[in-house]
Parts: sequence; structure tokens; C-alpha cells
Amino acid sequence: MKAHNKWLTAPLAAGLAAALLSGCGEEKGGDAGSGGSVIVGMSDEVLATDPAAGYDPGSWLLFNNVFQSLLSFPKGASVPQPEAADKCGFDQGGSKVYRCTLRDGLKFSNGNPLTSEDVKFSFERALKINDPAGPAPLLATIDKIDTPDDKTVVFTLKVPDATFPSKIASGAGSIVDHREYKDGELRDDSKAVGSGPYKLDSFQEGEAVFSPNPDYRGTVKVKNGGVTLKFFHGDRKALATALKKGEIDVAYRGLGAADIAEIQASGTTSEREVEVIEGSSAEVQHLVFNVDDPVVGKLGVRKAIAYLVNRDTLVNDVYRSTATPLYSIIPAGIAGHNTAFVNEYGDQPQRDKAEQALRSADINGKVKLTLWSTPSRYGPSTDDTLKAIAKQLNASGLFEADVKSVEFGQYEKDIKAGKYGVYVKGWVPDYPDPDNFTTPFFGEGNVLQNNYENSKITGTLVPRTAATADRTAADEDFGKLQDLVAKDLPILPLWQGKQYAVARDGITGLEWTLDASTVFRFWEIKKG
Repeated sequence: MKAHNKWLTAPLAAGLAAALLSGCGEEKGGDAGSGGSVIVGMSDEVLATDPAAGYDPGSWLLFNNVFQSLLSFPKGASVPQPEAADKCGFDQGGSKVYRCTLRDGLKFSNGNPLTSEDVKFSFERALKINDPAGPAPLLATIDKIDTPDDKTVVFTLKVPDATFPSKIASGAGSIVDHREYKDGELRDDSKAVGSGPYKLDSFQEGEAVFSPNPDYRGTVKVKNGGVTLKFFHGDRKALATALKKGEIDVAYRGLGAADIAEIQASGTTSEREVEVIEGSSAEVQHLVFNVDDPVVGKLGVRKAIAYLVNRDTLVNDVYRSTATPLYSIIPAGIAGHNTAFVNEYGDQPQRDKAEQALRSADINGKVKLTLWSTPSRYGPSTDDTLKAIAKQLNASGLFEADVKSVEFGQYEKDIKAGKYGVYVKGWVPDYPDPDNFTTPFFGEGNVLQNNYENSKITGTLVPRTAATADRTAADEDFGKLQDLVAKDLPILPLWQGKQYAVARDGITGLEWTLDASTVFRFWEIKKG
């Protein structure tokens, strides 16, 4: 999962669910697209063109540009606003019945009208297919969907869920044409038919080609004549070379910290052929502790690690300052963020306290420990991060730590089997709400698979924050949740990422594509 600054932490969040959201204008795709075509290079894969199957950053990039959702995250915003919908809101100020009215004149790129029938079909189809790599878990609170007329959609939820607007504003809310997609079955032709700002003209192993959709009716204006997305399949060097040679206009997701640092350094000379555009992100990385493990299952061991890890060194030496230290499970820039881990363990190594924690757990010798990593899934510097942490632990004289790295498929199997005591997990958010950094990790059936459960979190705090329509009113409970996690230490936050795109001269608008919503907005990029 995703996966995840100019984006504003909003006082606007108070109106997320309590108020009725109304549309704020319409743009027609046929009136835009006058700029040049843009070639974007990316090392991520696009694993799906069918919204019922994709749950990875590359696939959601495609969905966000080809499909409409009822709501979307405008540039620089953390609160979803109407997109295919003209207005949406919870009935009677609650958070269990959510009603949307569609815009007039909505069409798919094939010319078919988009009605409430398509919206109902899209959500029910994703839930019915329930693909293991799909977004169905985000839609799990839906009980039923009613369509009293062609323009009205009413969602009745199983439980109060104030985050529902954010969920359906993500790739999980993509609306498909019920005439083009089969109920209960995924497409396998690599085609996509949506009503978003772009049409998918072709999709092959090496590239995907997009053109402006003349039938688009929504809130954005397309500022280019089309986008070609070039796939580099994890080859960072080839991506950097293609940019330098002018074979692509933009490099997005895939350049390593050293590549970006080198480009930034060269930008201080007379060579200004390329420019680095920086934006913050809510992407995070954690050390995860299996609380049933015979070694790190002891709280004293986990505390000792927390006292010894130097995040400043990690982000400076390993990430070349392309990330920032993280001291909470909710990253900076997201509502409800606090610094619980600073309060508990400080922001600099404290060997004496680490030793005291071990002694209180009746551990007198060196703690033997293996840190488990996977080489590609969570960024190209992940292995180096864990090696640096092992070095820090060993330098204290309290640990004898090493690092082992395995391919992602085996890594996931071994985690599920409980074979690892300490391992790394990265997270790119589905939507910029504190719920997305808490419920998946600490709610029932948590995705970390580390055997941690706190009854106050699962029984009180998670349900109460989910039901709080005024999101700022949930800050206190999110603070309590973060404090509990810092004390129990099932995970140790390491860093929060920044987003980068690197562009050649003549490319503008990329600053509006890099925010915590994780929406890479093709339409904002202009060439020439």
C-alpha cells in the first residue's frame, strides 16, 4: 500500500463530513490541452488498469488521471471536494448515510452517459471482485447503495465512518462504465474507459499513452496536449540517463537520494538543463517489532533500540536529506500529528537509558538481533537504512545486530509466518487523514502482522475517531492513540519522505503534483 509539503494542514478539515460539499466550477476537456505533449519517466510499475484490481502507487496514478471519482483532492488541499458529484454530504450531520448528487452532462470517454447506475455498479463490482491486490478493504464499511434517480447516489454505511469522503476521493472511488466492465470479473485487455481528464490510448510494457478527454466534465483544466508515461521497471540509472539525454521531460518516482543530490548540486553551476522540484509527502517508513518474538517481544529490548536509533544520521547519510526524521505514527502535515516518540525517547541517542532498559528486562549481555529488509519494495535505500541502524546499535556495545535482505514475495510470507523479530515497512497513504496511519496499523487485523493489539485502541479510540465527523475534534483521541503506541512500541517511526520530480527546461506546474494526497496530476504539467 500505498503509498503517499505544499499541501495545507487544514483548518478546513472541520468541514470534511459535517457540511454538505458543493461543486466549485467545471472545466471541459475539449477546451484545454493546447500545450505540448509531455513525456514522464517512472521506475514504478503500473500493475493494473482496472480500478477493481490496483492498489499500488503506479496504478493509482493511472486511475487518478483516467477515471473520475465523486470527490477528489484539489491541488494543495487536504479536504476532498466534489468532482463527478455536484455536491455530497452526510445526512443530518451524522456519519453513516452519505448522499451525492452528480453533475449534469457527465460522459465517459466512449460517449456513454455517466449516471448513478455506473457509480453503484463501480463500488459493488470492486467489493464483489474483492481482488487481493485491489481497493475493496477501503470500501468495506459500505452496507448498501441506493440510486433513487439517475443523478442521486445514497451510501448507507455499516458503521459511522467520517473518513468515507476521503476514501471515495482516492483511486478506490474510480467510476467505470457498467456497459464496458463485467460484474464480478476483471478486465484483462489493458484498456481503461473512464470519464476523467485523460483517455488511455494505449498501454504496453514500455509505455502508456494518454490524451486529453474531450468529453470530460469536471473541475480541472488540462494544460498539455497529452502525456506519455515511460516505464523503467526499477532501473534508476536508465531513468536518470534518459532525463539527462532529453529522452524524457520529467523523472518521477524512482531516482535515488544520490541521483537527486547530484542533480541538485549540478544545478548550482551554469548547467541549468534540469531542475529538481521538491514537495513534501506523507510517505513514511517504520521499524516493526513482532511483539511475540522471544527477543524483541521484551519491551526493554524495544525501548533500548528506540533510545539508540539516530534518525538525523539516517536522513543525512543515507537519504541525503531527501527525507526528514519521524517521531510519530502520524506524519507532520497530517491533522492530529504529535511527537510522542520524542517525549518518550528523545531525539538523540541515549546509551545510558538504553542500557537501563535492558537491565530492567534482566538482560545483561549483548542482544543478538537480525534486522530484516527487502531490497526494492520500500525504496532503493532501504537496505542501507537497516545497515546503518545495525551499526548504531552495535556501536553502543549493547547489541550484536546484523541485516538480512530477501525478495518481497518471500519477505511477506515470512512476516506472516512470524519468522522475523524486526523488519521494515513503508507506507504511502491512500488519503491524507490520520485514520489512514492508525486504523490499518493498530486496528483489528492490522497490516503489520506483528501480533500487537491494544484493547483501548481497537475498542475505543479507533471507533471513536472514525465516527467523529469534525476531524479536528478527533485530534485529542489521535493524540492519545499515538502516546499509547509510543509507550507500547510495536513500531519505531524512522523517517517521513519528501516527493521529488526532476524536469527539463520548459516544464512547469510540477509543484502542483507533489502533495500529501499522493495524486500526480497530469493536467497541471505544461510544456513550452
